[in-house]
Order: sequence, then C-alpha cells, then structure tokens
Amino acid sequence: MIPVDDIRFFMIVVKAGSLAAAAREINVTASAVTQRLQQIEARLGLRLIDRSTRNMRLTDEGELLAEEGAAICDSNDLLFEKLKARQGVVAGHLRINAPFGFGRRYLTPLVAQFQSDHPDIKVSLTLLDSISVSAAHKADITFHIGALADSSLVRYQIGANARILCAAPAYIRRMGAPADPQSLAGHRCLVLRENDEDVSLWKFSKGPLHRSVRVDPILSSNDGEVIHQWALLGKGIMIRSEWDVAENIRRGKLVTLLPQWNVAPADVIALVPQRRGMSARVKKFIEYVTQQFGPVPPWRIKSDSKDALGS
Repeated sequence: MIPVDDIRFFMIVVKAGSLAAAAREINVTASAVTQRLQQIEARLGLRLIDRSTRNMRLTDEGELLAEEGAAICDSNDLLFEKLKARQGVVAGHLRINAPFGFGRRYLTPLVAQFQSDHPDIKVSLTLLDSISVSAAHKADITFHIGALADSSLVRYQIGANARILCAAPAYIRRMGAPADPQSLAGHRCLVLRENDEDVSLWKFSKGPLHRSVRVDPILSSNDGEVIHQWALLGKGIMIRSEWDVAENIRRGKLVTLLPQWNVAPADVIALVPQRRGMSARVKKFIEYVTQQFGPVPPWRIKSDSKDALGS
C-alpha cells in the first residue's frame, strides 16, 4: 500500500521535472526531497527515478506510478469531498488557470473571498501568458477570453466582454480619428500577438455590413499590458477587451473610436475537462463567479458612456 501523500509528493516531483524544482515548489531543501524520494523507493523496493546532477528520468515503474497516481489522487479527493458534502461542507483542492491580466485584476479577489467562504477548500491559482488545451485538461477550471476551437472541454459562459477600438486623446489630437474601418490602414496601429491568430487583419461589422482592413502595426507585443501602455502613451490605436480598457475610458485616458462599428466580442468563459461528474467545489466556484460577473459584469462601461461605445 502506497500512502496517498507519497503519491502526491511523487507527482509534484514528476511535474516539476527536477528534484531542485520540486524543492522550490513545496518550499523545502533539495536534500529533503531526495531523502523522501529515497524513503519511498526503499519502502517499495523499487527505483522510481534515475537521477543525475543534470536531469532525471523515470524508470518503467516510475512511469507506471505517474500514470496511475493522478487517478488515485483524484479518487481520494472525490471520496473526501463526498464525505464532507454529507456534512454540508465543500472541500478539496481547486486548481484554476487564468490569463495574467484578467486573473490578477478580477479573479484574485474572488478566489480569496471564495476560500474564506469555504475554508475547507485549498485553491491553486496559476496565471499564464497563454493557456494551452493540454494545460486546461490538467486544471479543474480554466478561464479563457474569447473563442477556443477545442471541443473536448465543457464551456460555461461567465461574463460578456466586448472588444473596443480605442486610442489616447493625445494620439487623436496629433493624427485625427479614423472615419471608417478602411482608413485604419493609414493609421499607426498597435497589435497584440496571441493564439496564432491573424492579428493584423481587423474585422468590423455594422448591421449587415462587414468590413476587414489589413493594418501595418507600428508596434506589436505578445503582452496585452504592453499594448495598453503604448496606447496610453499616444503611440497608436489598439483593439482591447472591455475588461482591460473600461476604467481608462471612464477616466478619459482612452477614447473609443468608430463606435458605430462593432468588433467581435471576446467573452469570458470557464473551461472544465470532461470528467465523470463535476465536483462540488468546481460547481460552486463557477456559480460564484457567474453571479459576480453577470448579468452585468463589473468591467461594463456605465450607461452614460454607452453612446460613446455605440452599444
């Protein structure tokens, strides 16, 4: 019999990729990690990892334990959760992935409050520059902005999120405002590179009318915060999510452009792997954030600004 805590420890080592990285993950010394791994191997009478000073390699037995260990831990968590549920308690380990900017600004306080409301839940919030489908399958919940092609993940609509064409007043004074989508080709544009999209092809709609324009970005980055800062400095025009720019539009630091034309929205969705049933902690957290972000999300620009947005 292998204690579940030992399996969890082994899974941390495997995921970390090295003993030193595992030590940093659980905040102990590398020698402590080595010692515990040796104790587990001694109890089993098996070598699980071939390790050297540079790298480590799982043995066949280590590969087997890594493959089966996740299911064993999940099963143990589910049993614990069911027992707690009989007491009316939501418990267990909730693993959440989210984009950096949105996660910092909107999810961080909600996670803290949710954990306070359910003290038997442990939450791991991982913020990432970009979230792959494989990473989403390893988490309990992954928050994503916009569409996602993978159909093996269950999607829950969390909050409406428009995308807005905008620039700083300084840029408008210097370069003028575009009169229509086509005129953007002659403007200085800022582009966010993400998700392997054709990010320099900007698409607009107005009722039955659809227009596409190829912009030649003067500045581009893979970081949305960088694009936002460039726009505030008056460097050019950008398309950004409402959650990101609403506050600066309210303050007059950014101005909405072409309000009569719409850009395809990028709603906030929660992605859940297709597992057998949904745990109470996942269900509760999705319900909680849906209530917090809807029907009118906290980033929605107030009604007195709606005319400027064309909404």
